[in-house]
Amino acid sequence: MQKNSIKYIIPIVILLLTSCTSLFHSTKGTFAKGLKGQPYDVIIVPGFPYDGEQWNTVIKMRVTWAKYLFDKGYTKNIIFSGGAVYTPYIESRIFKAYAIAKGVPSEHIFTEETAEHSVENIYYSYRMAKEMGFKKIALATDAFQTNNTRRFIKKYDLDIQLLPVIIDTMVQLERSEPKIDASIAKIDNFVSITKRESLTKRLSGTFGKHIIWVEKDLKKKRFIRKFKKQNRLKPS
Repeated sequence: MQKNSIKYIIPIVILLLTSCTSLFHSTKGTFAKGLKGQPYDVIIVPGFPYDGEQWNTVIKMRVTWAKYLFDKGYTKNIIFSGGAVYTPYIESRIFKAYAIAKGVPSEHIFTEETAEHSVENIYYSYRMAKEMGFKKIALATDAFQTNNTRRFIKKYDLDIQLLPVIIDTMVQLERSEPKIDASIAKIDNFVSITKRESLTKRLSGTFGKHIIWVEKDLKKKRFIRKFKKQNRLKPS
């Protein structure tokens, strides 16, 4: 097994194991609650590294779930989020390519290509959705990531509902891998985030310390004051 493959296998194993534990016993309830707000104008789907050969379990899960929500009419559009972080492939473009190959119309798919961490996926896609005029927004990802990011959504009072993957439904969906042209997502002169940033800086990014906020998205004055002081605030 190649050394570089380990960093992708570990999160996949975690997702598969934790999705079946009591930690996610409320996933169906969360989905049912989120479903009350459908149809959504758009769902946000965070990216995941692509190795240049085939989609892995996480990409398959998130793309298939996004297609399911679109086909059911629960959302009108999809924003896939993620730049080229660990591999030279822009994650959101890879997700879009697979979604189109699976039958989702390209005119209903948008890509946010700068985020490098889950909370950045959420906020930068949320900001994009707002700029595009979308009002009803939901996050659609696996139970593990939903659980980890709901705190971020709640902390900053972002108007985002949750439509987590329901495993019982997922196993019934068609999950064959279509062919895509991955070259459309590959960038030249790529440098992995592990080479560009120290471990400390990457961890701070995981906690949202690199996000540049737009002032009108912050409902609490203490955050406005905080981020203004840190030069991480754009005027509305």
